[in-house]
Amino acid sequence: MSSCCQSNACETASRPPEACPSSGSKGAPVELETVKALLTEAALARLEPASYRLCLDSACDVVYFAGAGRTFARADVRVPVWQKEPAGARTICYCFGENEADIRTEIARGGGSHAVARVTDHIRAGRCACEVRNPKGTCCLGDLAAAVTRMAAAVEPGTGV
Repeated sequence: MSSCCQSNACETASRPPEACPSSGSKGAPVELETVKALLTEAALARLEPASYRLCLDSACDVVYFAGAGRTFARADVRVPVWQKEPAGARTICYCFGENEADIRTEIARGGGSHAVARVTDHIRAGRCACEVRNPKGTCCLGDLAAAVTRMAAAVEPGTGV
């Protein structure tokens, strides 16, 4: 048995850096299953098993990164990553298509949005697949609730703006 296997050296070597190599922003851990599900075919050919992180810096082109300089950019991902897109019509819920434009319209028409309730109903029914549809690999409900709150504060009911 090699000496690296007698300590946590192998475990440490396989961990990704916490900071994005491009922006220096701290990345959020994301499962390999998520990365594999969302990379384009060409990007998948470059994928090596590792512990990946998601760069949440909107100004950075890197989406996923791991140690040894492994990075995947926006063009390598099958879907637009909402944290990397300009505000306006971004998809927030990748499982059920809830997006900023529809939420804003709903708020403007009736003074509120039922997006969180709709997604919650789907989650309770076991219909979500966040781990393979959402680039974060996690449930969108927190992001969706924050977006609804942010848009409700910015949209005046009945005006559409």
